[in-house]
Amino acid sequence: QVQLVESGGGLVQTGGSLRLSCAASGRTFGSYAMGWLRQAPGKEREFVAGIGVTTSYADSVKGRFTIFRDNAKNTVSLQMNSLKPEDTAVYYCARAREFSPWMPAPRTVADFGSWGQGTQVTVSS
Repeated sequence: QVQLVESGGGLVQTGGSLRLSCAASGRTFGSYAMGWLRQAPGKEREFVAGIGVTTSYADSVKGRFTIFRDNAKNTVSLQMNSLKPEDTAVYYCARAREFSPWMPAPRTVADFGSWGQGTQVTVSS
């Protein structure tokens, strides 16, 4: 069983930046692909970014967001630049459903089996 705890959310103006961090429990952190999901009010949860042996991004965030991980510290981060109001959502750190250190980056919500409680990101106009 994994526990994922997000931090770093907040209020930022359009064009600003935030870095989200996720602390994960477990000794097998490095054997799972990880990622970030988000859910805006009234919308379904959507994929944002993933990291395995490769990285992947939703088209809406490519060039603006960067995902990182530090397996020694059991953390995964999301650097968000050039933020837009449409980025406003609760952001969730997530772990891939499959156990594999060789897995490519997840690309869909369905690729994940666990996620944290979320951290709110609000981008003002």
